[in-house]
Amino acid sequence: MRLWSVHPSMLDRRALIAGWREALLAQRVLIGGTRGYTQHPQLVRFRACAEPLEAIGHYLMALQHEATARGYAFDRARVLRPDAATPGIRVTTGQLAFELAHLRAKVAVRDPSWLPRLPTTATAAPSFVPVPGPVEEWERGTLEP
Repeated sequence: MRLWSVHPSMLDRRALIAGWREALLAQRVLIGGTRGYTQHPQLVRFRACAEPLEAIGHYLMALQHEATARGYAFDRARVLRPDAATPGIRVTTGQLAFELAHLRAKVAVRDPSWLPRLPTTATAAPSFVPVPGPVEEWERGTLEP
C-alpha cells in the first residue's frame, strides 16, 4: 500500500490509479471492513487524526479531482466522506523528497515520458502540511523500482 504524500498531479497514470485503489482499501480498513492491512504503517498518520474517515475522505477526493482533470472516471460515490475538510496532516520534507525519488525511479522504468513532468522539489498533496524533518518513521519503502 502506498498512500502518496506528494501532490496527485505528480503521479503518473499507474501511480494515480493504484493510489486510488489503495486509498479505498485504506478507507475500508479504517471502518473495520477488512482483516488485512490493519497494521499497515502508512495508516498511522490517518489514524492519528481526530476523524480518520474525514482525513482519508479528503485524501481520496484530491485523487478523484486529479483523475477527473485527466479525463478518468474515479467514482466519488465510493468515498464515504467526500466533503471532508482539510485534515492538515503533517508530513516531513524528507518524506516528500523520498517519495519523489521513489516515484522518479518507478516512472523511469514504466513511463519515461512522464519524467519531465516531475519537479525537482515535491509539493505535498492537499491533505498534508509539509514540515522540516527526515523520512517518516513509518516509511518502509526503498528506492528500488
